[in-house]
Amino acid sequence: MSSLRKSASIAPIMKWAGGKRQLLAEIKKHLPVHYANYHEAFIGGGALFFDLMPERAVINDANAELINVYRVIQQQPDALIADLKQHKNDKDYFYQIRALDRAVHEYQTLSQAQKASRMIFLNRTCYNGLFRVNSAGQFNVPFGRYKNPNIVNEILIWTIHAYLSEQPIQMLNVDFVQALARVQANDFVYLDPPYDPLSLSANFTSYTSGGFDRKQQERLKQSCDELTTRGVKFLLSNSATPFIVDLYKDYSTVMIQAKRAINAKADGRGAIAEVLVKNYA
Repeated sequence: MSSLRKSASIAPIMKWAGGKRQLLAEIKKHLPVHYANYHEAFIGGGALFFDLMPERAVINDANAELINVYRVIQQQPDALIADLKQHKNDKDYFYQIRALDRAVHEYQTLSQAQKASRMIFLNRTCYNGLFRVNSAGQFNVPFGRYKNPNIVNEILIWTIHAYLSEQPIQMLNVDFVQALARVQANDFVYLDPPYDPLSLSANFTSYTSGGFDRKQQERLKQSCDELTTRGVKFLLSNSATPFIVDLYKDYSTVMIQAKRAINAKADGRGAIAEVLVKNYA
């Protein structure tokens, strides 16, 4: 069985709403010391994953473009870096690249490396580093007006490539229930789903075109129950809404304060209550 690695961590390549970099120290207090394989069903920016650098892991996300970024870094870092170097921090150019997914046929002619390059470029230059799509699955965040965004981070790309290619890391792009069905007893799962909105006006769950509503939250709770029955340890993060707290009332919970830097409105960036849920001591 593996214990947490002691080697230097890696910074995430993608900015992601709900990212856990600011909460890593608190989250790591509640991780199991030993487990067989590490799993994440909602990898997002992968802050915890890249911090721990587990020796054996399965990562998943419903966002196909995001998983493609990680696969390209694993398999085609040279092609990715070369394409990233062609991008420029210009408003008109930004909207030209953003519009590529509106022309389905043209978009499908792009290579996987070009698609990954596009996503990293948009992530680095869009407003507040927010990833959001509309109901058609089209990226719709405006230009960010940054003076000197770090579009081509070659050192980080090669560092992530070395880790993802040297370790047995599997990458999936499936529904979370399907991803969790393959987890075995004595494995550990970290779950960081799109959060239950704190209010009706704060319903940002648009990482994919389908969104993530309370029916999805209830599906996730059912999966957590099944993991527990199978002898799998899980740790889940979510907003501490009455709905979520009640949903997981039969599990061990810890309340923490999180500072959110990615929000469409400035007054929405600040300390908010979050809950950690786990099925082990």
